[in-house]
Amino acid sequence: MPDKFRYGEVAMEVDGPIARIILNRPDRLNALSVEMQQGIVDAADRCTVHRSIRAVILRGAGGTFTAGADLELLAEVHAGEASPSVADLGRRMADAVEAIPAVTIAAIEGHCVGGGVVLAAACDMRVASEDTFFSIPEVDLGIPLAWGGTPRLVRELGPARTLELIVTCREFGASEAMAFGLLNRVVPKSQLGAIVDGLAEVVAAKPANVVRTVKAAVRAAADEMVRGLGRTEDAQLLLGVAGDDEAAAMAFDYLKRFRSKSNEGD
Repeated sequence: MPDKFRYGEVAMEVDGPIARIILNRPDRLNALSVEMQQGIVDAADRCTVHRSIRAVILRGAGGTFTAGADLELLAEVHAGEASPSVADLGRRMADAVEAIPAVTIAAIEGHCVGGGVVLAAACDMRVASEDTFFSIPEVDLGIPLAWGGTPRLVRELGPARTLELIVTCREFGASEAMAFGLLNRVVPKSQLGAIVDGLAEVVAAKPANVVRTVKAAVRAAADEMVRGLGRTEDAQLLLGVAGDDEAAAMAFDYLKRFRSKSNEGD
């Protein structure tokens, strides 16, 4: 039986050399609350400390990855009530996942929005189900993409594609994300769990020190492509929009459209 741990809204299972970090807030589409962000940091730190873990799967409960940052955090940002430590927590979350020595695999389905795209980009490999839709709606929410998202996406997608997706806020599907190079595989939803488990088992069966060395070399080469990862100044991107009436109005309009669209689906 796997060992089970709980970090607030994050569940974690360790089954031999494979760990699973589960975003466990399905009633809110696994929105990344402050508590969940801290839980991901804590779970990632456990994976970093325990060297017996060779592969880590990151997924969401309830058939969706994550709908991105919790709207309460957005409200705090626009009201000027978000503290620097809270504004910086998303960056620390993504950095903690990226710092895990074991190979990390994001199992993505349903919603992968905003901060969820950043979280997925912090993983080493990404497998998505065919039904997944992605978007980076931060500009429509009146905030810039933070949490180290811009340098990570430039690293994975290149500058032109990154700028397009951040500025237009348009949705894109799994097949397009695959064509961009964001994903390793696109699979049927019914097979996502089995395929990701199989990939983790293959990784876990390889010599651990060799795999960690290869991962470190790949990361070092990739990080040479961009600058800005791990900078605490990233939080100022969020704090800098406090009191911006145009940005707040844009956020209100986006949320009204989002709620209307959600009600149509009920």
